[in-house]
Amino acid sequence: MRTNRPLRSHRPLRPLQSLRPAHSVPVVFGAGAAIGVLGGMIGLGGAEFRLPLLIGLFGFAALSAVILNKAMSLVVVLVALPARLAAVPAAEVAARWPVAVNLLAGSLLGAWAGASWAVRMRSATLYKVLAALMVLMAGALVVTHTTALGTLALPLWAQVPAGVAAGFGIGVVAAIMGVAGGELLIPTIVLLFGEDIKTAGSLSLLVSLPTMLVAFARYSRDGSFAALGANLRFTAITASGSIVGALLGGLLLGVFPDTVLIPALAAVLLVSAAKLARHD
Repeated sequence: MRTNRPLRSHRPLRPLQSLRPAHSVPVVFGAGAAIGVLGGMIGLGGAEFRLPLLIGLFGFAALSAVILNKAMSLVVVLVALPARLAAVPAAEVAARWPVAVNLLAGSLLGAWAGASWAVRMRSATLYKVLAALMVLMAGALVVTHTTALGTLALPLWAQVPAGVAAGFGIGVVAAIMGVAGGELLIPTIVLLFGEDIKTAGSLSLLVSLPTMLVAFARYSRDGSFAALGANLRFTAITASGSIVGALLGGLLLGVFPDTVLIPALAAVLLVSAAKLARHD
């Protein structure tokens, strides 16, 4: 689907893509649900698995896939936030507001910068950057779920700038991949601030939401953002499937041992990264 409406952009518009007629509603919903199950089984949103599916199965160009992935991730985070806050007392999370503020000081800038770089990259370059970031996500997945994370116990004068720097890097990665960034935020919060995994998960959502909104705002200034308007139905169906799948995946949490599940999911990310790196 293409649109002839004038769009405000500082560079030539990329081709606008819409849902292929060959992909029925059950296929789209099922794909979203499968991604949700994968994410739910490891306590994350699964957006890192959704991105290669948008490109490989549904045929979206890199930037369009990133923007659609960002929209779906935002919906999933909004749905997950109340449930997560119910699991961890709000007062307990609120008492740790300095942690969120520290990371946000960097992540908001990183999100704007990452989205700005993504819209300016050549498609071939963006595919390779996405492939490299998926390798990073695979590594983070393995480290987070197979290693007993300790605390770096940095003094305050070093902890604050380290938090800003880490937040910036995470904001860049989240914006370019269209993910919430929990895969990187959770271990960062544990390592830098000494929080337990459960509290770190809640704090990561509080950091992710405004970070995603900033990236979304930056993408909205680019002509490629029209891909979202052209694919609202596709986005809604996939996001709905992801939410249902995440709930199911949450019920399966712990059913499969991490020694089997985590290497398998990391392998999926690495294979996807290899395919993206060869994408034209």
